[in-house]
Amino acid sequence: MLDATLLNEFYATDAEVHGLPGEAYTSEAFMQLEREQLFTNNWVFVGYAHQLPQSGDVQPIQVGGLPLFLLRDQQQRITAFHNVCRHRNLKLIDAAGNCGKLIRCPYHSWSYDLCGALKNAPYFGGQQTSCPPGFNYEDNGLATVNCEVWHDWIFVNLSPEPMAFDEFLAPIKRQLGDTEVSDYLPVATIDLGEVSCNWKLLMENFIEPYHVQFVHKSTTEQPLEDHYTVVDEHCLGSAVELSEAQVANAKAGTLGVTSHYLTLFPNFVMGTYQPDQMGVHLNEPLASGLTRQQRVIYAHKGAGYSDAKIQQLSELWHSVHLEDHEMCVRLQQGRHSPLAAQGGLLSPHWENSVRKFQERVADAIRSALI
Repeated sequence: MLDATLLNEFYATDAEVHGLPGEAYTSEAFMQLEREQLFTNNWVFVGYAHQLPQSGDVQPIQVGGLPLFLLRDQQQRITAFHNVCRHRNLKLIDAAGNCGKLIRCPYHSWSYDLCGALKNAPYFGGQQTSCPPGFNYEDNGLATVNCEVWHDWIFVNLSPEPMAFDEFLAPIKRQLGDTEVSDYLPVATIDLGEVSCNWKLLMENFIEPYHVQFVHKSTTEQPLEDHYTVVDEHCLGSAVELSEAQVANAKAGTLGVTSHYLTLFPNFVMGTYQPDQMGVHLNEPLASGLTRQQRVIYAHKGAGYSDAKIQQLSELWHSVHLEDHEMCVRLQQGRHSPLAAQGGLLSPHWENSVRKFQERVADAIRSALI
């Protein structure tokens, strides 16, 4: 069981160069607090709209340890529901697919339309269409979840009083400046599978530029000294501005362009790569030491990427991710050392964005520590 002393040193006034203690990455109890306090009170990135193209398309997800599902309805809107039948609470959607015009429970055939309204509860009152006294269809539809879509990216929020979605997006839109995300279309998906590390390590790795010239020396051409960090409310990350000469001299098959690496707390990850590419990661926490990751590559609608170009980009990004995964897995392993109890050291120059991310994690769960 965790207690409040876990974060005392992290919050100490002279400890700003320290990170979260190792237990924040290895403890299932800490992970459970994150599920209950962090992921249930923030806009959480959960999926891509283009992966639900047709009316009736459904996809099961899990947020804060709770079973939910995404649905594209007959008006082409994407909505989210708690993934349980109102009768005996069976999980309704067990795999991505298309449910047609009705969501039917396989146990007793209770059925719901694409707006979540209960349409059929056969034999519930004894006869095929009868109902018990006091039972109303209107009161027993599926329970909705706050759901919003920004371009291709689906977010849900389990809080009864969520932050306004426009307010949530405001800092990343400031950082994007004139970049119009609606001009970018998905061209490839890289399913990176399960990574043996805590979800926070993948987020922190993306946020800080300190490792780039060391870990990615064979796949990128982005010198550390040209980077800077981004700390804009809950939008955290880094960026690198390269000259025309640097771009022109970058080795073929490497990433050598002006780039912005931006996140929205807790788990939305976006990279923009001039002049016409974007990538968005989905990091799904599975356990304290296990995360599922997926990346979608986007190209500007005027880019005209060939199949060969898309394949080249997919191979490049797959290689970059594997380089990061090796470091994050070893970071996870190192968190089991007693030396990790003090959280390690953070560069106040290159990892201030990591510190701000960790502060948001700690703030979210601190009041629940006993």
